[in-house]
Amino acid sequence: MRLMEDPFFAEKRILILDASPKQTNDRTWCFWETGTGLFESIVKHSWEQVQFASKGFSGPLQLHPYRYKMIEGIDFYQMVLNKAAICNNIQFLQENVLKISDAASSITVSSASGNFNADFVFNSIPAFASSKTNIDKKGQYHLLQHFKGWVIETAAPVFDPAIATLMDFQVDQSAGTTFMYVMPTSPTRALIEYTLFTEALLPENAYDKALRNYIADKLQIQEYQIVHEEFGVIPMTNQSFPLQEGRLVQMGGAGGQIKGSSGYAFQFIQKRTAAIVAGLKKNHSYFNRKGLKQIMGQFYDTVLLQVLQKRKMSGDQIFSQIFEKNSPASVLRFLDNESSLMEDLKIMNSVPTRIFFPAAIQELLR
Repeated sequence: MRLMEDPFFAEKRILILDASPKQTNDRTWCFWETGTGLFESIVKHSWEQVQFASKGFSGPLQLHPYRYKMIEGIDFYQMVLNKAAICNNIQFLQENVLKISDAASSITVSSASGNFNADFVFNSIPAFASSKTNIDKKGQYHLLQHFKGWVIETAAPVFDPAIATLMDFQVDQSAGTTFMYVMPTSPTRALIEYTLFTEALLPENAYDKALRNYIADKLQIQEYQIVHEEFGVIPMTNQSFPLQEGRLVQMGGAGGQIKGSSGYAFQFIQKRTAAIVAGLKKNHSYFNRKGLKQIMGQFYDTVLLQVLQKRKMSGDQIFSQIFEKNSPASVLRFLDNESSLMEDLKIMNSVPTRIFFPAAIQELLR
């Protein structure tokens, strides 16, 4: 999309290989943003105010200058595919990538249709992530963010579409960090999502049971229709992902664009693609630089993941104290790796020093 938006690339030949036709609404992206972004025209709904709920702290959060935005997968795909259809320099192939071979002068991608030589390959397929990544390295932490969401329709108006529930921790925490999202897009329609940060998935029926109980007991809704379902698993890890090897440039999950402590990826991918496009216009050949804030953000993620995975403190307590003692905008900047040093220090001071300081020292020494 960014390449198509810039006339600099109008004469470049671009091939997109994807095994999926992208014709179904297979996912929903939610993210916060200031102002208008590249995909503003397909934002399904947005919220300036969200609700946070836990045993320790509950209340509304005013997000200004941010808005929390929702994009549905099918709208995203159609927007990009429709624009690409009128660009003669772009070709799509619905095929599996079989092999990627990097040489001195070019890089080759192989599929059922043959071999394709290019100046660069931008890869988001985990199977073709760097072979240098070692998932068993000491000091690496691995959790799964897994979730099931229902979009429900009610006969009577029961939702306030101006207020979303960002995190409701007032559910069973025995499996690990567990919370509910409620994203209403009208008085009678909302996405309700059951989310966990744990090392293993739950039995399939456990997600449905949790959703049914929450809708009946917490939301007090008895009559509704499920109009859409989605399920996803996102890795949460401090594992190091090389951004580039030769002419193979990694993006998305394959390039470590998923934030280890939250699982958010959409906006990190936008930053990555914008930086790549800017670099290509300057004739750069490497797109692997990490800024200080990104490095610090990864360190903070590592400390939090250690605390969560070793159960030194529960996730609901951590997020409760952070949101209670800091402005929502500061927390969102922190989660975006864009906060100032003063904001970082204040947020770090929000959680118990006796738990986080030893964890931080241990990771620094490592």
